[in-house]
Amino acid sequence: MTFNPSRLTLPPLALYIHLPWCVRKCPYCDFNSHQQPKTIPESDYIRALLADLEQDLPAVWGRPVVSIFFGGGTPSLFSTEGIDAILTGVRSRLTLRPDAEITLETNPGTAEFGRFEGYLAAGVNRISFGVQSFDDVKLKRLGRIHSAGEAQRAFELARKAGVRNINIDLMYALPAQTEADALADLSQAVALAPEHISHYHLTLEPDTVYAKFPPQDLPDEDSAWAMQEACEQTLKGANFEHYEVSAYAKPGFRSTHNQLYWRFGDYLGIGAGAHAKITDLANGQITRTAKQKIPRLYQECAGTPSSWVERRVLGSAELPLEYMLNALRLFEGVPSSDFAKRTGMELSELPGYHRALKRGLLVDDHGMLRASELGQRFLNDLINEFS
Repeated sequence: MTFNPSRLTLPPLALYIHLPWCVRKCPYCDFNSHQQPKTIPESDYIRALLADLEQDLPAVWGRPVVSIFFGGGTPSLFSTEGIDAILTGVRSRLTLRPDAEITLETNPGTAEFGRFEGYLAAGVNRISFGVQSFDDVKLKRLGRIHSAGEAQRAFELARKAGVRNINIDLMYALPAQTEADALADLSQAVALAPEHISHYHLTLEPDTVYAKFPPQDLPDEDSAWAMQEACEQTLKGANFEHYEVSAYAKPGFRSTHNQLYWRFGDYLGIGAGAHAKITDLANGQITRTAKQKIPRLYQECAGTPSSWVERRVLGSAELPLEYMLNALRLFEGVPSSDFAKRTGMELSELPGYHRALKRGLLVDDHGMLRASELGQRFLNDLINEFS
């Protein structure tokens, strides 16, 4: 495999902002989240975020930002004034496209009257609700702080405030969940008429409570697959486009930020534990970085080189897997020519590409590269061809 940096082109650029505090850590969560202190140091953390961004700016001078995503943690624990201060600081340092998607993750249990108006006024134009289930028993098992009724009320408050782009996160294959239960959850989500639904399998991630103490009543693999297929049909019948393994959208509402990740775009990451991936044409390099994870330590070192706990240039041997891990999640696929533009390598030189085609896991049709139906079913096997 030959890496040729002259083949690289700059992909779109996004910004990820991590707000690390939660009311309570959920047993399945492997994100960098921390139980909130008695008082969240909002002002100090915002100063750290903007110092962090200042340090990263030279890597992206002149590049417009197509999306911003506030993740966590629970970003909605921050005040509307705090979110406004962050976005004001971002706008003074970066150029945002006029149609930039700005998403704020929200826990329905932290939704309050008046907050959504404030978020909209600050520039947020997309809300993502971490609902996970509309079954109160299941929510309790998952450690969620909200009820099904609170989730519905939060959604209605957002709509009343004027939010016109809403995502609902739902999980399936939950403890003691049946196919009928999963479909009931989905039906309640669809009835609210969101623009986007993220529907994903509960997984036992390392270093979580669920990994250490797994629920003994999880559905088996065949039951989970049956749930997935039944739910896919329900979403298709409700006019949701299945555009990525776990993402469904009404026409015109696919997530800009999510698609940027899956197409191996670039993104800055600011905040405790935030990751970034940046293409440097001048040096012919693609670099990944990660910031200090502990909020207190992050605030102390933000804006200095010690804030980076990881900073490495991706080697050419890593790039095929890095690219395919993302791109093959998109059902419509990606242009075959994008592989060279994003990695500096030729697709035809990869032995794994030819093996995957021969096994029927991969399709390269009229210049579009995508997983076949078989490849979607055995996505890990397909991706492993590029490792």
